[in-house]
Amino acid sequence: MADFDYDVLVIGAGPGGYVAAIRAAQLGLKTACAESRETLGGTCLNVGCIPSKALLHASHLYEEAKEGHLKKFGINLEGATLDLSQMMSEKAEAVKGLTGGIEFLFKKNKVDWLKGHASFTGTNTVEVNGKTVTAKDIVIATGSSVMPLPGVEVDNDKGIVVDSTGALKLPKVPEHMVVIGGGVIGLELGSVWRRLGAKVTVVEYLDQILPGMDEEIRKEANKIFKKQGFEYKLGTKVTGCEVKGDKAILSMEPAKGGETETMTVDAVLVSIGRKANTDKLGLDKVGLEVNQRGQIEVDHDFQTAVEGIWGIGDVVPGPMLAHKAEDEGIAVAENIAGEVGIVNHDLIPSVVYTYPEIAGIGLTTEQAKEQGYDVKIGKFPFMANSRAKTNRDTDGLVKVIADAKTDRVLGCWIISSLAGTLIAQVTQAMEFGATSEDIAYTCHAHPTHAEAIKEAAMAVQGKPIHI
Repeated sequence: MADFDYDVLVIGAGPGGYVAAIRAAQLGLKTACAESRETLGGTCLNVGCIPSKALLHASHLYEEAKEGHLKKFGINLEGATLDLSQMMSEKAEAVKGLTGGIEFLFKKNKVDWLKGHASFTGTNTVEVNGKTVTAKDIVIATGSSVMPLPGVEVDNDKGIVVDSTGALKLPKVPEHMVVIGGGVIGLELGSVWRRLGAKVTVVEYLDQILPGMDEEIRKEANKIFKKQGFEYKLGTKVTGCEVKGDKAILSMEPAKGGETETMTVDAVLVSIGRKANTDKLGLDKVGLEVNQRGQIEVDHDFQTAVEGIWGIGDVVPGPMLAHKAEDEGIAVAENIAGEVGIVNHDLIPSVVYTYPEIAGIGLTTEQAKEQGYDVKIGKFPFMANSRAKTNRDTDGLVKVIADAKTDRVLGCWIISSLAGTLIAQVTQAMEFGATSEDIAYTCHAHPTHAEAIKEAAMAVQGKPIHI
């Protein structure tokens, strides 16, 4: 240790980085974390998953009040108005509390926060804010940033053509917003502004929204969102965007080729994906290269091709999800400390926080068949679930995919207001190698939304009770 300033230096304080730093410190390693933002928590906490959920929750409450959704319960609200500045203030308060919480945890666990951008100057050496820092092991956890779209220039300050960061702080509700990209982030942020009164059009290059999810679930979600007021232009490519005054003029053409059309709107959200933050790290100084997606390849233990340099989160291959990064953060710290840190990358749940939510774990039907499985599928609609009916919350279903030969659960997909919470049960069951029969014969409390999972598992065997 005498030769180094730290046992472990983590570059980046996002969900993966700050967790890795805290866990390393808990394991008795002298730890520092380099972060250039003024607050800890990375993209997720500062301008991503946390503030977006604050706005999703607030906008949902507003829509319920404004549109009279509570009248059926005998609650009559009239004259509900929107105070957008207060909504944004509440979002900021949530972020402030959580970023401050991480700073407290750093102090509690004696993690040094090195404020500034870190770049390699050697295998065990980085420069942070003009100062040289050495560490025996260095963890790269620099996350990702918004993928640019050629021909569409983002300027978040103007609030007309924005990315996900800009969409969290629009100064007013646009009359018409176009969301470029029908993935998770676009649909979530599009939901916020649709609920607050904007007309929202989703332009997606593919012929269906939510790429990568189970095909049946994608189509069902499409129907639900369309019923809510979303408009779609699927199989469409955006070729350019011109800002004139306070309007944006989009140029589009069919993805397969065809005539160009234009659309004039008040706001454009560019949401076509994210790219790893690997530039400006000085990777060439340590002989590290990136793959075709700009990510750093790591082995099963999260070690890069250079001994003593590790990688986790969005900067390495795999789904760009905060909880995946967190689990990798714990695992990499334990591996560095000589323990065994493992992440089961086959069981990383994904959630879309729209209303209803959409969640999945494991394989889609299409993936299972491609991998040669003979599948049996059980489905159960929330329309037949007693708690969902009581709450007038019946959109969606549970779909369980099992191996027809062994009955082992291969995947589960849920559309429900509680999908993000419900998917945890199936994730844990699959972690222990559960069969659909295991889930079907596990007692579920009544009346709960979770009973739909039990019934879908029973449906795999062709014996659901309530349909």
